Amino acid sequence: MTAEYKLHGDVAVITMNNPPVNGLGYATRVGLANGLDRANGDNSVKAIVITGAGKAFSGGADINEFGSPKASAEPNLHSVIRMVESSDKPVVAAIHSVAMGGGLELSLGCHYRIAAPGASIALPEVKLGILPGAGGTQRLPRVLGVETALNMIVSGEPVKSELLAQLPGQKLFDRMAASQASLLEEAIAFARSVADARPLPLVRNLPCKHPQGDAYFQFARNMVKGMAKNFPAPAKCVDAVEASTQGRFEDGLARERELFVYLVQTPESAALRHVFFAERAASKIPDVPADTPQREIKSVAVIGAGTMGGGISMNFLNAGIPVTVLEMKQEALDRGVATIRKNYEAQVKKGKLKSDKYDQRMSLLSTTLDYKELKDADLVIEAVFEEMGVKQKVFETLDAVMKPGAILASNTSTLDVNKIASFTKRPQDVVGMHFFSPANVMKLLEVVRGAKTGKDVLATVMSLAKKIKKTAVVSGVCDGFIGNRMIEQYGRQAGFLLDEGATPQQVDKAIEKFGFAMGPFRMGDLAGNDIGWAIRKRRAVEHPNMLYSRTADKLCELGRFGQKTGAGWYDYQSGKRDAIPSQLVVKMIEDHRKELGITPRKIADEEIVQRLVFALVNEGARILEDGIASRASDIDMVYLTGYGFPLYRGGPMLYADQVGLFNVVQAMKRFQRNPRDDAKFWEPAPLLARLAAEGKTFN
Repeated sequence: MTAEYKLHGDVAVITMNNPPVNGLGYATRVGLANGLDRANGDNSVKAIVITGAGKAFSGGADINEFGSPKASAEPNLHSVIRMVESSDKPVVAAIHSVAMGGGLELSLGCHYRIAAPGASIALPEVKLGILPGAGGTQRLPRVLGVETALNMIVSGEPVKSELLAQLPGQKLFDRMAASQASLLEEAIAFARSVADARPLPLVRNLPCKHPQGDAYFQFARNMVKGMAKNFPAPAKCVDAVEASTQGRFEDGLARERELFVYLVQTPESAALRHVFFAERAASKIPDVPADTPQREIKSVAVIGAGTMGGGISMNFLNAGIPVTVLEMKQEALDRGVATIRKNYEAQVKKGKLKSDKYDQRMSLLSTTLDYKELKDADLVIEAVFEEMGVKQKVFETLDAVMKPGAILASNTSTLDVNKIASFTKRPQDVVGMHFFSPANVMKLLEVVRGAKTGKDVLATVMSLAKKIKKTAVVSGVCDGFIGNRMIEQYGRQAGFLLDEGATPQQVDKAIEKFGFAMGPFRMGDLAGNDIGWAIRKRRAVEHPNMLYSRTADKLCELGRFGQKTGAGWYDYQSGKRDAIPSQLVVKMIEDHRKELGITPRKIADEEIVQRLVFALVNEGARILEDGIASRASDIDMVYLTGYGFPLYRGGPMLYADQVGLFNVVQAMKRFQRNPRDDAKFWEPAPLLARLAAEGKTFN
């Protein structure tokens, strides 16, 4: 049963029961409609209460029905709300825990609303690139006022019920319950008290105006435009709320519907909805059941107190998990702890962290120079230099000192996790946990599954990722895993573009205009060009036939490693991060072209974007074929949360789907004919070629 009907004397209670958040799927809507019919047909019933079972009133649409015919099948949500409004008997919404999206819209159709303290109230549709489609943009301004309602609709952020109840003149809640435990009892008593009230109040009949009218909405549009570029939904939310102030309620409802239909069809909305599902799918591992037993993680050890080790440690301290950091020298430990303190103090100064929380987190941090003091940790993560010999010494030591059942994790970004596991007698306990820098900020965590990694280890790490607020994506073992294996091809293309006639700033500007947070050369300067140089040296031995532009090596030979040396692809002024075009680098590139006998050509921004992005797509297709990633959407999550790919484009694989895989393949065939490029790389991956030929997509 997704909607239960029960009599409490002369009050009928309809309880939505569709775990986990009482989504308003087809069966729930039918149950609500049947309950309303039954109550209105029973002469002994004087009033009706609608509430939700478990941990929510209702979280809105049922995500399991997104995109299916059931989502709009009658009775749709509009029809159910009309039934509520038309009820001969007063309908009271008893709101608790969560009332979001369609759940809040349903409550706004009720004649009265009573809320428990602590309930999260929101219309979050803008986060999916759409707007509330069941009257939310028309009813919420009538009960909260135009400005408060518009702020909630444009941001999509939840607000606690008790805060809304304190607003002067608010008509969202008729009553606040003393507690969630007493909510139903109080709602039934309230329903009895209004049983004879006539006419029944309807939100749609309330007046809706803003004293500044057109001037306010123009101001709102200007604000939204600045904050939400590339996303059309926030501006359309302003249009819809404005319609609530301009005429009949039904006309406003029609305008809301028109804007909703427009937004659903935009590529930006498709991207945001894709991301919504991709994030949930990434947490599911096909052969690891949801009920797989997990290991208990009460304490964590981190090997290395450098930038990465410190950032990793902060994630666990933030989650209330004690951390012990190990270094070889006291000075390194002191520097690491000082950096952690500095990061937290900056948050306190900005008002993002309270002083008592700062003290609490630092109290969970301890340090040591002795591996033996880590022996009781439940999880140990090494964050040492990216060199296999160094990793070997660390893991052989950990194998000797760590307690049985401890998880041994490597933060390696490219190295073979199976080889690392072979340095221990417990390969089932070894896993890759690849954090991205800065580790205390970046959301992505690549969880690298070795050939012998235990399923309970995977389940534990994926669950732990949620606790430390990371988006975890599982990768198989290969050089570079998902993200860095793909970014190598992106970087190779950037190098070839320099050889052929582009400048670093032209390439960066083109890809940043496309939507990337940072172009490849600015990114290299930020990460450190010496890191890529070390990887290329290793790969030159392992893959001697791989073609690269030599420009990046020449840059490193000049000692221009990026921001940390004050010079990379760009020049930097002391204490500033502004990238200043370097004439020395331009001349270096020009001289290199002359050495190669290349006559530079004018390269269009469109070609730059296609070569960089389609390089990611082609390598992504190979990663799928190799079984390194389980699904195309996992690759998209890696690039959205770890590499600055534009959110409104949904990730490289979805972007390719939207461009059309046939068109992607045609572009790649053009690149194959470029004598300066790597024709072998541009041979479409078999999976990509097959999907394009069959008119299919990755997702």
